[in-house]
Amino acid sequence: MLLTSSQSLTAAYDLAMLDLDGVVYIGSEAVPGAAAAIAVARQAGMRVAFITNNASRSPRVVADHLVELGVEADAGDVVTSAQAASRLAREQWGEGARVVGLGAEGLRSSLVEAGLEPVGAYDDAVGVVTGYGPDVAWKEVMRVAVRVRDGLPWIASNTDQTIPTAFGTAPGHGVLVDMLSRFTGVTPVVAGKPARPLLDETVRRVGGERPLMVGDRLDTDIEGARNAGLDSLLVLTGVTGLAELVAAPPALRPSYLAGDLAGLDRAHPAPEPDGRDWGLGGWRARVVDGRLEVEALDGGSAEQDPDDAWRVAAAAAWQHLDDTGAVVDITAAGLPAPTSAAR
Repeated sequence: MLLTSSQSLTAAYDLAMLDLDGVVYIGSEAVPGAAAAIAVARQAGMRVAFITNNASRSPRVVADHLVELGVEADAGDVVTSAQAASRLAREQWGEGARVVGLGAEGLRSSLVEAGLEPVGAYDDAVGVVTGYGPDVAWKEVMRVAVRVRDGLPWIASNTDQTIPTAFGTAPGHGVLVDMLSRFTGVTPVVAGKPARPLLDETVRRVGGERPLMVGDRLDTDIEGARNAGLDSLLVLTGVTGLAELVAAPPALRPSYLAGDLAGLDRAHPAPEPDGRDWGLGGWRARVVDGRLEVEALDGGSAEQDPDDAWRVAAAAAWQHLDDTGAVVDITAAGLPAPTSAAR
């Protein structure tokens, strides 16, 4: 179930690890209010890191894009799965090792930064690191596949099945990982979310003793936080809607929930059970005959936080899922828009 924080999250935690797409920006546009919320968190003394499973872009390129969107950022604030994968490679194969880098420039530059020598698919090497790269040639993929099948150790930056592009959602690096795994019979070591190396690398680089993972995806951001033993904040500006939220098993449930990044600077009371109801603020939720019902007490008012409605809905739905194994019917739930959509 959701946790309670009597303090704002900016006071309770000293590092916010922000996923990018769906949290800070959506495609080429900033999420409304994100830049201001990040500035407020920093003013409160919170460190901020921007983390991404995308291994194709360097931290400098990512930071420059954030600045264009009005978000204060430097390359040192950005941590990528390519950097986490490169650290794993150095730990496994040693400084100066020759490593096949199958991916884009972001991967190759991270290997160099880690003290490794990136080489081509046909060169002598002690291992291979793969990452998303739109210009990777099929002949290189074939050569790497054969070498991994024949015993070359393999580290994958991430296993994301999709990646957002200007022309729509496209296959991500995880599709290539699946294909290589089927062909070789090998499961790679994975650096990106939901595996924990990327989160560990972020704390190592940016600092902080009380990190909080902030994301919009349950199966990468939130699961990754749980795998790393960290608390998490789910924001509703990205891919997770009510259908995904109510169906989340325990491993994919966040510690806190908010409409957007403004939730960082707020206290987070948790819903309380009352018989078959769950209540918080002016909202109540229950499951009746498998159907989720959410209502505002006294007909609703401007003072009632719409995020509280989502919190009680999650609590009631998760309790029902744990007790019965069935996902609730949400067709008549009656939830208001979260704060991110209501503003």
